[in-house]
Amino acid sequence: MANPRSRTRPAHTAGVTLQQVARQAGVSLATASRVLHGSGARTVGEELRRRVEAAAEELRYVSNAPAQALARATSNVVGLIVHDVADPYFGAIAAGAMRAAREQRLMVMIAATFREPGLELEYLRSLRAQRARAVILAGSGTTDTEATERLAEEIAGFEADGGRVVCIGDRGPDLDTVAMANRSGGGQAVRGLWELGHRRIGVVAGPSELLTVRHRLDGARRALRGLGAPAAPDAVETGDFTREGGRAAAVRLLRARPDLTAVLVLNDVMAAGALAGLRDDLGLAVPDRVSVVGFDDVPFAADLRPALTTVRLPLEAAGEEAVRLLLDPSGDEPRRVDLPAELVLRGSTAPAAG
Repeated sequence: MANPRSRTRPAHTAGVTLQQVARQAGVSLATASRVLHGSGARTVGEELRRRVEAAAEELRYVSNAPAQALARATSNVVGLIVHDVADPYFGAIAAGAMRAAREQRLMVMIAATFREPGLELEYLRSLRAQRARAVILAGSGTTDTEATERLAEEIAGFEADGGRVVCIGDRGPDLDTVAMANRSGGGQAVRGLWELGHRRIGVVAGPSELLTVRHRLDGARRALRGLGAPAAPDAVETGDFTREGGRAAAVRLLRARPDLTAVLVLNDVMAAGALAGLRDDLGLAVPDRVSVVGFDDVPFAADLRPALTTVRLPLEAAGEEAVRLLLDPSGDEPRRVDLPAELVLRGSTAPAAG
């Protein structure tokens, strides 16, 4: 009679992947990699270790130790993967990362994904093949589950080869993370407008599949609900994370909702376009007729006319903290550095008319 376990236990190791072991053990890819490959400095709890080792034995998984030992001969290159090198948000993060890397005699290699999840995966594979020492993922996570799972598998392989990965923004609990206060910032912006007497507040948001957009919008909506004025569906307009995207979205929003007295724009680049659209396309005075709040406080925000009220995030500090986490292997658990948000009042906001 056949062994009933033979249905789930392969006769050989060919084709058995680390992902299969992780799934069988009920753990993340990163945890399975740390147990079986000894990657990273963090240790794994005994109970998780036993589960992973049992799953590996069940599936007859065998890692390629010589290949991994060769791969661990890393270079002094740190990869920085961003969405758009022309976006001042990522420029500020890159400046902080490069300054910190220079102090440690590391070279930063920047790659732009143009918000295509497939390119992020491709760049990570290329950096792994080039034996980069570490990678900083600075672009927003996505709601695309399949793309997120593929990226997690590639990160696990990169760490198995001795590399380090740090994320700026939320990419899951298994990775070292520099977290931006996106929800808090969205709430601060709404409450600041509320204190100025605004009760009809609209939102210009970026692409809905980006987690950064969702978190900022969630923070704004929570604040509105807390103040007793939930945002109606038609008070939110989306567009590309570009100047033209912000301009077009702001014009659509105010044409549909001319009663709005304030607009929160979830990106400073979009906010620059929104100011132009409200002024030039609709003839609305800012802030006399409509107040505008941006998000990020990129360097040009203070130079717009009127100067942009915005939610300030410590972008350069985020790049610096990411490099610090890459170079500091201490700690048994994934680490998280939370950076604050601050509402900076400038000339684009004023008390609500009337």
